[in-house]
Amino acid sequence: MSVAGTGIEAEVREERTLAETLRLYLDITRPRVMALVVFTGLPALVLGKEVWPTPAQAFWVLLGTAFAGGASSAFNAYVERDTDAFMARTRRRPLPASSVLPGAVLGYGVLLTVLSTVVLYAVGGWLPVAVSLATIAFYVFAYTMWLKPRTPQNIVIGGAAGGTAPLIASAAMDGSISLGAWILFAIVFLWTPPHFWGIALMRQKEYAAAGLPMMPHAVGDQGTRWRSLGYTLALVPVTLLPVWLGYLGSVYLAAALALGAWFTGLVVRSLVLRRHAVDWGVFKGSVAYLSLLFLVMLVDLATPWGT
Repeated sequence: MSVAGTGIEAEVREERTLAETLRLYLDITRPRVMALVVFTGLPALVLGKEVWPTPAQAFWVLLGTAFAGGASSAFNAYVERDTDAFMARTRRRPLPASSVLPGAVLGYGVLLTVLSTVVLYAVGGWLPVAVSLATIAFYVFAYTMWLKPRTPQNIVIGGAAGGTAPLIASAAMDGSISLGAWILFAIVFLWTPPHFWGIALMRQKEYAAAGLPMMPHAVGDQGTRWRSLGYTLALVPVTLLPVWLGYLGSVYLAAALALGAWFTGLVVRSLVLRRHAVDWGVFKGSVAYLSLLFLVMLVDLATPWGT
């Protein structure tokens, strides 16, 4: 009985070890961030098109985009494994927690890059592959290795890498990048600074300990909040461009105005109250804002009363 019991326990431990390993490698890709990035590419598959892609086409484009996002996160985790150890928000990630070897994470990033290349080439040719590889290279070399440790403008410039999912989707479906996809890119680009600065305000001591110059260190808390408001006020009219150009209709227009007013109110509230807990609320609210905005795009496109 004891031998059998030991065998069963060993099998359970082995299964748990495999499950834990899979979870660790999933964590390296930052799945919640990746899911939001991929979701922003979904409207670009159908924006301005009379014929929608098949579910299979959409799946493969989004999967290839997800692989590219996961590769970017893996390379980022490898490069920042030392600085991540200084921050409470990141010190439990697999590399600073010594749960996986750095070489394994680097190889994982290469594997995901190859998978992204193969999938995107199969569904759309070289253009989506080029956009995908440029995104990975820009995120790793320009943002992670060059901008982030050198300038408080890091997220402003580096945020461009987070907005390329619509460009990849359009390139794969159209063989070119549509104006609508560029507008979606611009929305994510302008959204990124107020989103990320909510974290920077809340965690600025940790960023300082890690040696990373962030906007609050350069211009102070209020200066950062004013800049967040500036980007937010620039963002809202850009979200209305798809209506003006005829891509989207009344359902999206009403939602974009309401969501824009709500998000602007969150940023204004942070300026007035001057508390880091409120800044954190801007960060959390920004995720809800972008998710709902792109969800309503899909609702408008899918319903006959949208236009």
